Amino acid sequence: MPKGFYYLILAQFASGLADNAFMILGVFFLQEQGYSGWWAPLLKFAFTLSYVVLASVAGSVADAFPKSRLMAAMNLLKLAGVFLLLTGFHPLLSFALTGLAAALYAPAKYGLVSEAVPTRLLVKANAWLEVSVVLSVMLGVALGGGLIQWQLGSGQGSIQALGEGSTWWVGTQIRDAFGVVCCIYGVSALLNMGVTPMKSRRLHPLTWRGIQWSAFWQQNRQLWADPLGGMSLHVTTLCWGAGAVLQFAVLRWAQSNADLSLQQGAYLQAVVALGVMGGATMAAYRTRIFNARRALPWGLVLAAVLPTMALIHSLPWALPLLLLSGWAGGMLLVPMNALLQHRGLKVMNPGQSIAVQGFNENLSVLVMLGLYSALLAWELPLLPIMLLLSLPLLCAVLPWLRRRA
Repeated sequence: MPKGFYYLILAQFASGLADNAFMILGVFFLQEQGYSGWWAPLLKFAFTLSYVVLASVAGSVADAFPKSRLMAAMNLLKLAGVFLLLTGFHPLLSFALTGLAAALYAPAKYGLVSEAVPTRLLVKANAWLEVSVVLSVMLGVALGGGLIQWQLGSGQGSIQALGEGSTWWVGTQIRDAFGVVCCIYGVSALLNMGVTPMKSRRLHPLTWRGIQWSAFWQQNRQLWADPLGGMSLHVTTLCWGAGAVLQFAVLRWAQSNADLSLQQGAYLQAVVALGVMGGATMAAYRTRIFNARRALPWGLVLAAVLPTMALIHSLPWALPLLLLSGWAGGMLLVPMNALLQHRGLKVMNPGQSIAVQGFNENLSVLVMLGLYSALLAWELPLLPIMLLLSLPLLCAVLPWLRRRA
């Protein structure tokens, strides 16, 4: 792998680390400010909304500008989202701004992967990227929980505001924790400037036709109609929606079934992320693009694990199941993502194919997070929620398993 690829991995890791720490801090911030529990999934909803709204724009923007500079600018915009939260912006608006930056960051990031390595190394490159993403999730949620414990346990547990006595800043017990997140975004922006692709690609000027929804829908239909691209898009779309809900379901399980705090629940998310990292690493060495369909049965494993979790009240029993759920996700999604990128490059520009993928996956996230928030507001028990969560996973893999023969 060229040196620029490793800068990309480090920059992605730092940005994802800050994103996930910010999400945990945001959940605590909502509880601290007196919001009801069903508001927490809406933070992720607001963060993800831009991926859908800007779907027709994000790919064209990624292809119109040098990707490394665009990624650096988006990290600075994420930093601004944290800053605005502390100035009194509504949390959903702050997370929406951070999500806007992430929506423009993602096509550039994945587009650089396809430019940096040859096709034969795409699975391994995606495994590298997936491991960095999962490590950032695992350490980011742990960092968020650790920062909360540090703030509450260091004698700084009283409500603090930047510039005491000023009406411009929101009082919070975790003021310094938000400052750490801002610093990490700044480091990621600096790392992005060191990313250089191995393959130079011509920039595509940003035109009105390039950002029209009619053109985007044509690209969307084109990728869905591709036999292999449509299969991988079908799987990744439904699995991403289920995974987003799982992130918050683990927090609820920790508090309701295991009597753990929010900070301790964040560490359980890290266990899931550790399993994803292991599964992604194994997928890199055991799977190639031509046999990516062999990963589909792992979706059935994941669908079986989720309802089982709701029946468990013992942490020692829960840990291996959480690890297994992450492992199954890594084994399933890494080959599917690599196959989808490969087919996307065959039928359209890299930024456009990633934007189509992001639109479908994040629309699934929005729908399932909205449903999950409604179920929480109706006070539905955890077991029915987990059973409903397993249905999209079954729908994702069963149709394609029947076609293998």
